Amino acid sequence: MPAGVLPMGFLLSEEFAREPYALYAELRAEGPVHRIDFPPGVDAFLVVDHEHGHAALNDPRLSKDTAHSSVPVDPAPYFGGTMLGMDPPDHTRLRGLVAKAFTPRRVESLRPRVQQITDDLLDGLSGTVDLLEAFAVPLPVQVICELFGIPPEDRADFRAWTTVMTAPAPTREALERRREVAGLFTGHLAGIVAERRAEPADDLISGMVQARDGDSALTDPELLNTIALLLIAGHDTTVNLIGNGVLALLRAPDQLELLRSRPDLLPSAVEELLRFDGPIERASQRIALEDMEIAGVHIPRGAWVHVSLGAAGHDPAVFDDPGGLDVTRAPNRHVAFGHGPHFCLGAPLARLEGRIAIGALLARFPDLALAVPPSELRRHREGSIVRGLVALPVRL
Repeated sequence: MPAGVLPMGFLLSEEFAREPYALYAELRAEGPVHRIDFPPGVDAFLVVDHEHGHAALNDPRLSKDTAHSSVPVDPAPYFGGTMLGMDPPDHTRLRGLVAKAFTPRRVESLRPRVQQITDDLLDGLSGTVDLLEAFAVPLPVQVICELFGIPPEDRADFRAWTTVMTAPAPTREALERRREVAGLFTGHLAGIVAERRAEPADDLISGMVQARDGDSALTDPELLNTIALLLIAGHDTTVNLIGNGVLALLRAPDQLELLRSRPDLLPSAVEELLRFDGPIERASQRIALEDMEIAGVHIPRGAWVHVSLGAAGHDPAVFDDPGGLDVTRAPNRHVAFGHGPHFCLGAPLARLEGRIAIGALLARFPDLALAVPPSELRRHREGSIVRGLVALPVRL
């Protein structure tokens, strides 16, 4: 464990990827808040316990808008122009309008289609496969594209574009490539939005175009930024939920067999998988609007505060035996989807897809097993927000 200020490179290292929760436990034993060098040149802090992390996610003194940073940064990589980079009242207005289209009833209506897509994908699997490429990726991509009304012929392009847009841009060339792809992405979306304005359909883009609250409606930039955000977040999270979750179950055979014998436990099992090794390792940025304290640590105005959702989920002050997987765990106060005003809008969809996908996979393939030793599995380390596997080879 490095001493002093935590270097971002350490949090992106293979060592950290292999045993993040053990290392978080070491940090938590020293204190709940630690200095970190991200972004470079900015006062920044990492919160690694549940109590203070949970509170920080709902603290109005912590802004999502990078304009309040003590050192100017490019807002684009930090969700500038989207709900994730806004504070009330702008965030409240925008989220309220999107929520009018993205309703729990609409999500629940997707259940038969999610089941059908899942069954069709599983029908095509046999032998040894990369479960991510063959199942965990195409399932949420197809679901979110159908939900938004993205034509089938455009989906491969959208998947390729989102891959570039969510990857880091450490060089000027990579940053230019990201901007180029972002232009292609939003340009294509603008064409679809124009079609839905002229001829509304039964899809989420049409619903967002028509959503109004009194005289308020989404502006064109808000509409395009929000659609892009939801398309990207709407599949990335579920890919990692399925991948991380299946791996966790395969490494805990007693829990795997319990879940197979009791599919009624799927709801609590998915919540436990979200806690145990969730798809988002660290919440997106918060920036102090004033001098403040967290757990007795001085946080100066303009400083960045990062909350480790993964560390919060393994805090022994809240969870008995946090390093053990327990598909019957209840209550389960994890913060895998965040907390407060920025609680994940797509959480109901991710939960629905996770329950159907994992349940169907375990029922279809009773001999499911890893095809490689766990030590050979690698994690994406391009950015510390997401936690996902590069591949998951399994024998069916």
